[in-house]
Amino acid sequence: MLLLYSIHHKKQQLLQQGMHHLTEQELAAAETAWNSGNDGKARVCVRRAVAIADATWLATQSDQPFRGDAMAHLRRIRQDLSLPGSVREAAKRLSTAVHQKDAAPFSKDPIGDARIIIIHLFTL
Repeated sequence: MLLLYSIHHKKQQLLQQGMHHLTEQELAAAETAWNSGNDGKARVCVRRAVAIADATWLATQSDQPFRGDAMAHLRRIRQDLSLPGSVREAAKRLSTAVHQKDAAPFSKDPIGDARIIIIHLFTL
């Protein structure tokens, strides 16, 4: 029994390490896009990074995988009252469409907002 737990735990660690790497790749792509003036691509990359982090965290909580795109993950995070307000607010800003930026909370620092969420999810 202990051996099975150990194997399962090791698989979880390897999965999380791989997902951390993918998350960092998306954040690096976002930084490159942002620095090149391509705000739209940067937002897409940070949304994907958050979705990867959220899917990884959810996989540790349940055997049922969460099905949804990056925006669905952001909506899930926004609505999860067990998460701190700062995390939910960052998700709200990241999920606001560009055409709504004057009427709704909008991220002026999408990479920073993504890091708020990702750091919290990876430290739970």
